[in-house]
Amino acid sequence: MTSASRSILIIEDEPQIRRVLRTLLELEHFRVVEAESAERGLSCARTYKPDLIFLDLGLPDRNGMELIREVRAWSRVPIIVLSARTDESDKVTALEAGADDYLTKPFGPRELAARVQVALRHTAGSGPGGTVLHVGRWHIDLKARTARDAHGSELHLTPIEYRLLEALAQHLGLVVTHRALLQQVWGPAYAQQTHYLRVYMKQLRAKLEPDPARPQWLLTETGVGYRLVQREEPGGEQAREP
Repeated sequence: MTSASRSILIIEDEPQIRRVLRTLLELEHFRVVEAESAERGLSCARTYKPDLIFLDLGLPDRNGMELIREVRAWSRVPIIVLSARTDESDKVTALEAGADDYLTKPFGPRELAARVQVALRHTAGSGPGGTVLHVGRWHIDLKARTARDAHGSELHLTPIEYRLLEALAQHLGLVVTHRALLQQVWGPAYAQQTHYLRVYMKQLRAKLEPDPARPQWLLTETGVGYRLVQREEPGGEQAREP
C-alpha cells in the first residue's frame, strides 16, 4: 500500500500543531483527517478507519488516556501519542493503555517520518515477522538461538538475553516499557524489578554494540523503557531489516 492510499487522523486541539503535522504528512502523500476534540476524534476514527492516529493527551473535553482505551476496545490501529508533558509516568501510562509510541513536542520532520514508517510497517505485518534479526554486524536467528557475523564468528547470548532481544524485536523501532519487558521476559511477578533490565541491557550492549557507552541500536527511553532500532552501521553499510 502506498502513502497516497493511506490516511492519518490527527486528534489535537492546537491548530498550529495540526497545521504542522498536516503539512509534513501531506508532503509524504498521506491523506490527513483532523479533529480538535476527543469526541470528534472518536467519531472520525469510526467513520474514516484511518491507518494511523496521532493523539494529543491534553484534549479539552476528555482525557487522551480514556480515548486510547476506548479505541483499543474495537481497533488495533497504531496510535502515536503527541506529548508535551515532562512527566515520564504519563508516557508509560499511555503506552500501557495501548498506545504504540509517543512523539515529544517539539519534533522534527525526520523523526516524524521515521515514527510513522515504523508504526505502519508493524500494522502491515512487515516488521520482524521472520526469525532473523540484523543488529549492527550481527545476524541473529531468534528461533534457532544463534548469532553470527558475516565472517561466521559466533556471538554467545544467554537464554535471558535472547528473550529480551526477542521482546524488543517484536516491537522493532517502538518503545517498550520496563513493565512490559519484565512481564514478557521474566513473568508478572517481576514487573517492578527494573534492576533486572539494567543488568541484562548492559550485558546485551556489551555484546552487540561497538561502543556500549554510546549505544546505536539498543536505546534507552529514560524513565519509560527501551527501543531497538535498525540504522546505518559505522562504516556506511546499511543494517538490513528482517
